Amino acid sequence: MSTADTRDLIGRAIDQVWRDVPALRQLKLVIRLELPARGDAAVWRVELPDKKVSRDPGGDARVDVSVQRVFFNTLAGDPKATIRDWVEAYDHGQVKVSGEPAVVKLIGNVIERQLTRAR
Repeated sequence: MSTADTRDLIGRAIDQVWRDVPALRQLKLVIRLELPARGDAAVWRVELPDKKVSRDPGGDARVDVSVQRVFFNTLAGDPKATIRDWVEAYDHGQVKVSGEPAVVKLIGNVIERQLTRAR
């Protein structure tokens, strides 16, 4: 997969999350996204809310997200995927999140509240 294709897929994943959890659109944040695949660990810097995506280690990131490349491609490439799918992937260890505890907790709380409202 080319760099442009990956950038597009990352943008789609952001759109999926924003569609289901609009409150996260307001968050100013740099994320370090790691997409390990067959010995290659592609690392991306994702700046929100501008959706600036670059192939960069993201040394200024406050949150680190790691998703196996094959799983990311499947989930981000599915237009029907929802925040519930991402949460389920997190619960099963397919998506790993770390970083500044307060920021990780804030994001988790916003997602939980949105899921509770959506029921």
